[in-house]
Amino acid sequence: MRLRYTTYYTILTLLLVALFVADVSVGSVFIPFSELFETPDGDLNSQVNHQILFNLRLPKALTAIIAGMGLSVTGMMMQTLFRNPLAGPYILGVSSGATLGVALVTMSATMLSVSVAGSWSVALAGIAGSTLVLMLVMLFSRHVRNNVSLLIVGMMIGSVVGAIVNVLQNFSNPDALKLFIVWTLGSLTSVTWSQMWLLLPLFALGMVLCLLLCKPLNGMLLGDNYAIGLGINMRRMRMSMVLVTGLLAGSITAFCGPIAFIGVAVPHLARGLMRTSEHHVVYWAAALLGANLLLVCDILSSLFSHPLPISTVSALFGAPIIIWIILRDKDKMI
Repeated sequence: MRLRYTTYYTILTLLLVALFVADVSVGSVFIPFSELFETPDGDLNSQVNHQILFNLRLPKALTAIIAGMGLSVTGMMMQTLFRNPLAGPYILGVSSGATLGVALVTMSATMLSVSVAGSWSVALAGIAGSTLVLMLVMLFSRHVRNNVSLLIVGMMIGSVVGAIVNVLQNFSNPDALKLFIVWTLGSLTSVTWSQMWLLLPLFALGMVLCLLLCKPLNGMLLGDNYAIGLGINMRRMRMSMVLVTGLLAGSITAFCGPIAFIGVAVPHLARGLMRTSEHHVVYWAAALLGANLLLVCDILSSLFSHPLPISTVSALFGAPIIIWIILRDKDKMI
């Protein structure tokens, strides 16, 4: 059994390396990956290619891996927490919080005739917004007794935040509205090397914390009563999962915008591939599959003269998987 898992992990890792090289090389102009390690000579084309590879495509490919892994793993946790096959990393309103932060900094700034100082302002506003919603959800999680109530609270917070964003959109000018809408479509190209030094530690911390939660997550598979019998503090466990989800999904959304379907579809692919729900196994499979799938989406997006938004391409993969899940489990759906 473990040999089969190791084989799958090895194949997925090799595929990840191949897709990473392809993502860095493919674009409006094909540039061999080997040029990344070459010192550019006096030729102008060589210098331009090196700048494109190092400053544009390499951080974009790394961001795809980070986003794919983080969203897939948090989606796995949320599906276990709520026992809902269609739960995802954005179900608690973290994405809505990031959207509110970005809406405030982009649209309110123009209404007040204040300029938005680069992508750092957008990213930090997204982090602040998602943190605010995360704190609200954690506050309510201390006072609710079951996961269904927490789910409803998260959805209601997301609805209120969405209404506030709609009000801002109504009073915004066309230029600010266009900037905001572009962000909501999702993009992997907005993360620079300077921002990577913030995104990468947040991602690493979230992934480690999620790995530590895999053992109590296994206890939750058989129900809350069974988990309590194993000595799991359900209230503390809920708060920990909300915190980790907010950390990973919130930071990724702040820098990349909302990325659809990855966090919902990939955990099901991982369980189906590994033929188990054991979280230590599904964790690594979901992380590798999520990174691979988002790299494929980015490669397909780059094939167009005007690259498609990453959420548009990911929806083409994710939506059919979700439809398949609903049809397969139609008797279990409420």
